[in-house]
Amino acid sequence: MLKLGVIGTSWICRQFIDAALETGKYELKAVYSRSIQKGQEFVADFSDVQIFDGLTEFVNNIEIDLVYIASPNSLHYQQAKAAIEAGKNVIVEKPAFSNPTEFEEIFELAAKKKLFVLEAARHIHDTAFAVIKSFLSDKTILSANLTYAKYSSKMAALLAGELPNKWNPKFSGGILADLGVYLIYWTIAQFGKAESVDYQAKLLSSGVDVSGHGILHYEDFDVSFFNAGNLTSYLASEIYTDEGTLVLDSVAGTGKAAFVKINGETEEFEIQTAENPLFDEADAFADILENANQEKYAVLQALAQQVNQTLFSMRQKARIVFEADK
Repeated sequence: MLKLGVIGTSWICRQFIDAALETGKYELKAVYSRSIQKGQEFVADFSDVQIFDGLTEFVNNIEIDLVYIASPNSLHYQQAKAAIEAGKNVIVEKPAFSNPTEFEEIFELAAKKKLFVLEAARHIHDTAFAVIKSFLSDKTILSANLTYAKYSSKMAALLAGELPNKWNPKFSGGILADLGVYLIYWTIAQFGKAESVDYQAKLLSSGVDVSGHGILHYEDFDVSFFNAGNLTSYLASEIYTDEGTLVLDSVAGTGKAAFVKINGETEEFEIQTAENPLFDEADAFADILENANQEKYAVLQALAQQVNQTLFSMRQKARIVFEADK
């Protein structure tokens, strides 16, 4: 049984906890929050869970052997480093780290300590992802267009003159580091690392992107994408092949998929989705951690590194600089 400690009290923390407990492979033992009262309110539905408002005391708690981190992006590095130095395995919400420098340091430290660092990109663990990957495996890819644009709950505050973490370079914010990471992860997990990338973005006065168009260039095809937080798009994502077009309602968690053949015939996919969208991810991570599955871990680590480098390269193209880069 994995003894879980959680950094954060957001909705995603609760969703991961619920998914982890549903697998039957985790025990929630501790929560770190800057506010003891908020932490107590967060764990009101659970019993025997310790609350900490000090990071050092939390990561050194002998009751936990695994730390899940879902804090603002820029805090991941410091918190992951503290957990690893305390001998704890780590699961970090995407994007795990702000840039390749942070990424390499954390993974080198984890390797030295013989610990695991896993980036929580839940959609690549969904059953639907594997179904689609298998379907595309014998197809010739001609091109792809991916879309993930959703009006952000933080736009009102931004328009009112505030600067929420999501739109703040101090916290490694921006839409590419929010919704765009889903698109990048999906693309690289499906097709491998791109030969080169481009990204053009609409920048806020803070210096981070509120929307943007990107391209991942492969040897024989390109994958184009659009991500935005200042509007909502209802467009599907499409992958074009020599036999027809694969239409997905979303690549950030596919619920519906259909293949429209060149002759117009349509093949619907049967997509099985877990009630909790983080269940498959939590279960996959438990398998790696409980069985010390180095082979699966190496695949995920290489994928995470490619995604991290791609995000960084795209930010460079758009001249987006985080405080962490300095």
